[in-house]
Amino acid sequence: MSSQPGSVRKRKDASTPLKAKDASATGIAAPRDAELDALVKATRESTTPPIEWNYRIALGIITVLAFVTRFWGISHPNEVVFDEVHFGKFASYYLERTYFFDVHPPFGKLLFALMGWFVGYDGHFHFENIGDSYVTNKVPYVAFRAMPALLGALTVPVVFNIMWESGYTLPACILSAGLILFDNAHIGQTRLILLDATLVLAMACSLLCYIKFYKLRHEPFGRKWWKWLLLTGFALSCDMSTKYVGLFAFITIGSAVAIDLWDLLNVNRRQGALDLPEFAKHFAARAFALIIVPFLFYLFWFQVHFTILSRSGPGDDFMSPEFQETLSDNVMSANAVTINYYDHIQIKHKETNAYLHSHPDKYPLRYDDGRVSSQGQQVTGYPYADANNHWQILPVENDEVLGKPVQDSDVVRLRHIVTDTMLLSHDVASPYYPTNQEFSTVPMESALGDRFNDTLFEIRIENSKPRQEFKSLASHFKLVHFPSKVAMWTHTTPLPDWAYKQQEINGNKNLGQSSNIWLVDEIPSIPKDSERLIKEERKVKSMPFLKKWFELQRAMFFHNNALTSSHPYASEPFIWPFLLRGVSFWTHNDTRQQIYFLGNPLGWWLASSLLAVYAGIIAADQLSLRRGVDALDQRTRSRLYNSTGFFFLAWATHYLPFYLMGRQLFLHHYLPAHLASVLVTGALLEFIFNVEPVVDDGSVAKGGKKAPKKHLPAREKLAGQNLLTSWAAAGVIIAVVIGGWYFFLPLTYGYPGLTVPQVNARKWLGYDLHFAK
Repeated sequence: MSSQPGSVRKRKDASTPLKAKDASATGIAAPRDAELDALVKATRESTTPPIEWNYRIALGIITVLAFVTRFWGISHPNEVVFDEVHFGKFASYYLERTYFFDVHPPFGKLLFALMGWFVGYDGHFHFENIGDSYVTNKVPYVAFRAMPALLGALTVPVVFNIMWESGYTLPACILSAGLILFDNAHIGQTRLILLDATLVLAMACSLLCYIKFYKLRHEPFGRKWWKWLLLTGFALSCDMSTKYVGLFAFITIGSAVAIDLWDLLNVNRRQGALDLPEFAKHFAARAFALIIVPFLFYLFWFQVHFTILSRSGPGDDFMSPEFQETLSDNVMSANAVTINYYDHIQIKHKETNAYLHSHPDKYPLRYDDGRVSSQGQQVTGYPYADANNHWQILPVENDEVLGKPVQDSDVVRLRHIVTDTMLLSHDVASPYYPTNQEFSTVPMESALGDRFNDTLFEIRIENSKPRQEFKSLASHFKLVHFPSKVAMWTHTTPLPDWAYKQQEINGNKNLGQSSNIWLVDEIPSIPKDSERLIKEERKVKSMPFLKKWFELQRAMFFHNNALTSSHPYASEPFIWPFLLRGVSFWTHNDTRQQIYFLGNPLGWWLASSLLAVYAGIIAADQLSLRRGVDALDQRTRSRLYNSTGFFFLAWATHYLPFYLMGRQLFLHHYLPAHLASVLVTGALLEFIFNVEPVVDDGSVAKGGKKAPKKHLPAREKLAGQNLLTSWAAAGVIIAVVIGGWYFFLPLTYGYPGLTVPQVNARKWLGYDLHFAK
């Protein structure tokens, strides 16, 4: 048996295990045990990958620079900036244990609260206005900003490791990480009390962990295999638990997992097809780690959220009375009063805070679109307290129910006190909605005669128990017209001048719509010294976690989708890859300083261009294969379609879904997709400048002949030349990107202030910068 390292490696790779063979069979004396141990040791040493110190040194330098660029001047400005008014406020509410409502899941906000707790902050400042002073209000804002800065700095080495673990050369790793390191948008978003640093890092970690898991695909169900699979699920959970757009990372990883599972079913795969029980184990493991585990972590952060927020606060109005009863000091449930028949009440719309109102004016004969009205008395929504908001709640039959409480599902009538008319709805189109019924009032004689049925309304209390008493403040209800089964509804679009620009009230056929909810906010007819106003000491009630979670989820999704109003700095998705405009975060008139959220245009345009180049390369390769021309070797094509394709998939799944959204969108929504695009950029650098030649061991060269081994030195020399070219290209790109970062640095860091010519010099496209005049 040969003692050369090459022969030892070859023996190790063979199916026969390394052992002393019988001397009679080989004609060679078997080595002693000590010699055999030495051979095994040599084998292990020869097959252990060398420590890539050049990668480690580059990673260390890049990490240090990431911390410098994120933390440099982080204390400026010492004022509230842009959306710090929201996320700083939420951290304060956590520290005060005061219930609030937000459309985003709690994980990212809990991290801010954790940082505030670490430094001993009590949450006394509520970040009410942009420009409020942190110094004057004694807020440890640098500690709050340090959290996203830390996460943003860690994102850079994670990008480097994604490329490294994917097997790319050092120039490609440095280029991808450098495009994030010197990007003004990533820096600007991670130096402030905002959620996107958490979101982007979690997204990047999910890609890295899945790549490390996939590299262990030939060692399934081992300890490391499980570790990286579970870490992928945890990263995905953190992503979605920060913002709901984190769901896009699930689509990315889920698509890759589906392709992997499909390959495991292939009978022609190199390792052979799995039998169905073995495939079921693979499927179950991935489903458990990438669906069940992330969901459990997602629920866990909400459990922490509910546990901390035990006191009544500004978020109460978004929740049901049953939910509010779980909060201490809740004003609504504490001040709730049972409503009796013949009480005078004020009815308020929960969503718009408009009161049910009427006045003597009539609907016009014809509306602007030519439709005819009933010319009945107007019923509108009015935002201010007024006597015309008072209604008396009456029984249908007789007055024997004087003093009897109104209950859920009771059919009632509502008399307008000032005009002595009765509320009704009928089969006449409302002013703005031809499909919805008009609400009006009629005189008492008509209400007791032929229009009696039109004045009947059913009280439907939300989440009620049978025959539950109807209470002010605590009972959220729908007022459903009894004959036609439409729900009383209003919206914020004002009526014309003939209705004094008040809100339209109409009958909505969609009974399930959450905006049909109303509440009674006051009972003016009760004397202030009435025994009905004496309150018993209220005990805080409990509510099952899943019920609270479902209610909050429904409210979050509804209000998230309702964010459709215009914003001066909102932008469409097609603007983002080309960086056509940014967002003004903060300005200071005296010093002419400003923070303008904008990416590094040179880096963004390069990454966006190479996305198109990648799509063109794939199309050209497919067309060539159709025509029988194979221009790429197997290794290069595999990397182009699998590794680079995975990065391109991540970009597409984090970008294209925004075209389907109707809510407000801003440039920062593109940051995860931009990170994926720089991975494609690094991969294409290697493809363009460091492609393996077609001539290789066992591959086919021109003329259909096998590549002879004597060509290998030339191959290695060419690879070295390509690597030098790759280094040169990466160096030039990074130098240009650093120049762009430095040029736009005053807009990212908020200092120094710029003169008018300096501001105008930076208005490359539609950048609506301040102090340009």
